[in-house]
Order: sequence, then C-alpha cells, then structure tokens
Amino acid sequence: MSSWVDSAIWWQVYPLGFTGAERTALPAGDEPVRHRLPHLASWLDYAVELGCSGLLLGPVFAAETHGYDTIDHFRIDSRLGDEADFAALVSAAGSRGLRIVLDGVFNHVGRGFPAFQAALAGGASAAWFRRAPDGSFAVFEGHEQLVALDHGSAEVVDYVVEVMSYWLDRGIAGWRLDAAYAVPAAFWRKVLPKVRASYPDAWFVGEMIHGDYAAYASAADLDAITAYELWKAIWSSLNDQNLYELSWSMDRHNTFLDGVGMQTFVGNHDVTRLATRLTDSRHIGHALAVLFTVGGVPSVYYGDEQGFRGVKEDRAGGDDEIRPGFPAGPGLLAPDGWPVYRLHQRLIGFRRRHPWLAGARTSVRHLSNTALAYQSSASSASSADGGSVMVLLNVGDEPFRFPVDQGGLAVAVTPDPGAEIGDPLLVPAHSWIILG
Repeated sequence: MSSWVDSAIWWQVYPLGFTGAERTALPAGDEPVRHRLPHLASWLDYAVELGCSGLLLGPVFAAETHGYDTIDHFRIDSRLGDEADFAALVSAAGSRGLRIVLDGVFNHVGRGFPAFQAALAGGASAAWFRRAPDGSFAVFEGHEQLVALDHGSAEVVDYVVEVMSYWLDRGIAGWRLDAAYAVPAAFWRKVLPKVRASYPDAWFVGEMIHGDYAAYASAADLDAITAYELWKAIWSSLNDQNLYELSWSMDRHNTFLDGVGMQTFVGNHDVTRLATRLTDSRHIGHALAVLFTVGGVPSVYYGDEQGFRGVKEDRAGGDDEIRPGFPAGPGLLAPDGWPVYRLHQRLIGFRRRHPWLAGARTSVRHLSNTALAYQSSASSASSADGGSVMVLLNVGDEPFRFPVDQGGLAVAVTPDPGAEIGDPLLVPAHSWIILG
C-alpha cells in the first residue's frame, strides 16, 4: 500500500447527485456541456475543514443514466462538464493537499458503449463481451442495461490499462474498482502491474461485499478492499444492543488486515444513510468512534457529516434519496447538522494524529451486550512507535464503569468536548470515550 494512504481520509462524493445533474444523458446532437464540476470544486475548502485529505469520487465519465452504465471512459459526462473542468478540479484539489480517486466501472458498460453497438452489428468487438449460456450477451446481475465485459479478452485488458493510465496521467491518485467481486481476480492481476509500472504510487481499492477479502485481494494484486462486513456489524450491533457481533467482526477485520488494506466506512452511495439506519440517534457517535479507531482507510459519505437521512430502496430511482444535491454553499445547510459535522472534525483530527491506525489491530478488553472496551494497537508492520488507543462504548441505559486497566492512557475524545471527566473509565448511558 502506498505510504501516503496511511494518512488518507476520504470524502466520498457521488458527483451526478451532488451537482444536481439530469438523471439521463443529454440528448445526442443537443448536448451543450453543463459545467457543474465547479460546483463541487467550491466545496473543497469544506472538505479540508472537515479534515479529509482526498475525494473518493463516484462516476464522472460519459454514461447513459446513473454513471455506472459508462459509454465513454475517456470523456467527462457532459452533465458534469468537460475535461477542462475536471483538470481545474484536480488542480484546485491538489493546491489544498487533496488527492482524487476515481470510480472505475470495468465489470460492465452501458448498451450505448460503441464497442457493444459494433458487436450487435456483428463486428469483431463482440469478443469484448461475455456470453450467457444461451449465447446472448451477458448482463450484470440481471440489469439489462449493463453489459458484462469478457475479462478473458486481451483487448479488454489493454483497454482498461489505457483508461487507468490516461486519468492517472492527468493527476488522479488511484481507482476504486466497482463490482470488483464480479471480476475474475486474474484480470486485475494482468491489468494492475502494467499500470503500476508507470504509476507506482497509485492506490487500487476493490469493491467487495462478501467472500474471502484477503484471498481475492492477494490474487488480484489489490491494495485494499471495501469493508462491508465491518459496516454491517457496526450499525447492526448498535441497533440490537449486541456488541458481541461487533467484537466478532473486529476479529475478522484483524484477519483481513493481515492480508490486505481495508477501506472502511459507515455510509456510502449504495446503502441507507447512517442517521436513518440507526434506531437511536445517540449512537451515531459510537459508529464514528469505531470508524476512526479501527484499522483501515476511512471514508465519509457526503452529507453523513451533516446527519443527512435517506433510505436506499431496491427499485428504479431507489438511490435518489441517498444521492442528493448539495446547495451552493455551506451557509445553506440546515443548522441542526453542524454538531454532527463538528463531531466528525474532532474524530477525524484524532485519526489523522494517529496515522498508524491505518494498519492497527484491535483486541477486546471487556465485552457484554451493551458495553465494549477494545484496544487498537499499532501492528509491527504499520508503526514502530508502539501506538495504542482504547475505546469504551456503552449502549446501555445506565452508566457503566469498565473493569479494564487504563494503562496510562488519558481521555482523548468524548461526545462533549466541554464535559469534565472525573473517572475516565466511567461512561454515561448511551455514550463513549476514547483514551489515547
């Protein structure tokens, strides 16, 4: 994993939603570019003040609808702008110390993808696309508009190398590989070494929802995998007051970290918002405390830092509520979201002061249904300074004093920065404390 990644905190943004773009591509032949990327650029200072060090962007390439049905990987979607707008965004981000990682949709393409249109006409490019058992062109997970690429094709390998290199040459820092779990690991093993030969510091994170994360990452030569198991355990254990689930998942997380970096999150563009998912809003801080103290490279999904709400639904348009537009400036955000923002700031600041946490391993010190104490310590591979922090989570209805050895650690972060803490091991009901 590239060394700069240890300090990375991503602000994940879905640009088509963030900028209020049309839901479908602009009509062919009547396509005046909508210069919306400058709107995103105007929020870079907000991301810096939040504490983030980069943008993890959703699809920006020409597509038919939601961006995951790409028709041209070399062209910025005209609903967002043009390549000059994107270059200006990269430059503005770089001047603020922000890196940009792009969403690479290389498992499938939209039906309007030129090579697929040529394949339908009987062209040689038919070899680019996988066939279903009945001989028709295969699609991704039943979505007829998403045509599956044939990852055994040398032409597809060369094409993806060319796309990745093109945008890395224009200043991006890496790629999120959409639906990596659906792509044979051997494909990435062919692509990534060719790209790394010219861009050795680039970072590649694969979207994995289930399966053997570490084994796939090793076979695919990936730097990191999305930590969906941990995401589920965080909100589920808090809702059910079953912190045994979280403890079990953190043990699993340790084993994954032995083999691959983990990209951690409590919200993203594909799931119901954290503030909606949690049945008790007092537990938002618990979720964030875990996110920023376990091993991995964390991301914050835009709007979560303001307590946005939204439900992901399995229907056409079911993502709209979790991919909203952002206003012209921070002053137009609802006032009740700023306490959540400031909580993010403090926890992100703590995480950035302890970059060794990217590779930390956790060990449980106390566990019950409603009380969990765990220690995150630097792994031998991630730090030589012996760093350690302890997190105390109480989701019960009564204060709880944790029967653990404080070990010289002092109170570092609490829900209320102005509160006086008499006993660092005594955690109020539905509260938490980080010792460091």
